[in-house]
Amino acid sequence: MCALAAGRPVTVSIVIPVYNEARTVERLLRRVAAVEVSKEVIVVDDGSTDGTRELLPGLRDGGLIDQLFMHERNRGKGAALRTGFGRATGEVTVVQDADLEYDPGEIPRLLQPIADGRADAVYGSRFLGAPRRALFFWHTLGNRFLTLLSNVLTNLNLTDMETCQKMVRTDLLRSLPLTVDRFGIEPEITARLAQAGARVYELPISYDGRTYAEGKKIGWKDGISAIWFIMRCNLWGPRARPWEPEESFRPRQSVE
Repeated sequence: MCALAAGRPVTVSIVIPVYNEARTVERLLRRVAAVEVSKEVIVVDDGSTDGTRELLPGLRDGGLIDQLFMHERNRGKGAALRTGFGRATGEVTVVQDADLEYDPGEIPRLLQPIADGRADAVYGSRFLGAPRRALFFWHTLGNRFLTLLSNVLTNLNLTDMETCQKMVRTDLLRSLPLTVDRFGIEPEITARLAQAGARVYELPISYDGRTYAEGKKIGWKDGISAIWFIMRCNLWGPRARPWEPEESFRPRQSVE
C-alpha cells in the first residue's frame, strides 16, 4: 500500500461512472475491492435503464460501494464524473470505468509517481507496450490522431490522451474548470491539466477492449465531437489557473 514518508497511506477516491453495465458492474466492484490501496469507492449511475440502478443499492449495502449517486436521466460521462469528483474525499482521485476494459489492479502502480512526489497526474496508456486485446484498427488510428491534435495544442507528449484511466491529485482536480457533459471530458481534463502546469506522467496499462456486441458505446460521432472539444478547451475559456499544491507528497520511504 503506497504511503507518505510519515507512514500515512495515500487515500484514493475511485470514481466509477456507470451507464447500463448490469452485466459487469458487480464483477468490476469485486475487483476494485481487492485492490490493495487505502480507498473509497464512489459510483455514479447516469440514468441506466437495463437494471443497473436496481443492482447498485444492494452492492452498496454489501460493502462494495462507499458513496452512491443516481442521475435521474442520462447526462453523459462528463456529468457523472463531475458528480463523483465533487464528492471525493481522498487525496488522489482515479477514474475507473465499469465495463472491465480497464483493470483496477493497475491503480497501485499508477499511484506511485504521485505518492513519490514526482507527478500531479498519471495517465494509464494503452499504447506503451502492455498487453492489450487486438481490436479495431480505425479506433486505434483515431485515438492516435486525437492524441496528436491534443498534444499540438497542449504541448504535452502523451501517447494516449483518450485513456479512461486517469489519476489526478484531488486538490488539483477540483481547481480545474470542467464543464463538458459527455465523452469530451477526456480532452477537457487534459487541456486543463496542461493549462494548470501540472506534472503529467504516463505508465503502460493492460487493456481488454470490448466489441460493440459486448457493449462498447463510443463511436465515430464521439470522435468528431472530440475534435471540437480539443479545439474548444485549448483555444477558448474557461482556462485553468496555474496550480501550486497546498501540500506536497513527500518521497515515499516505506510500502505498507
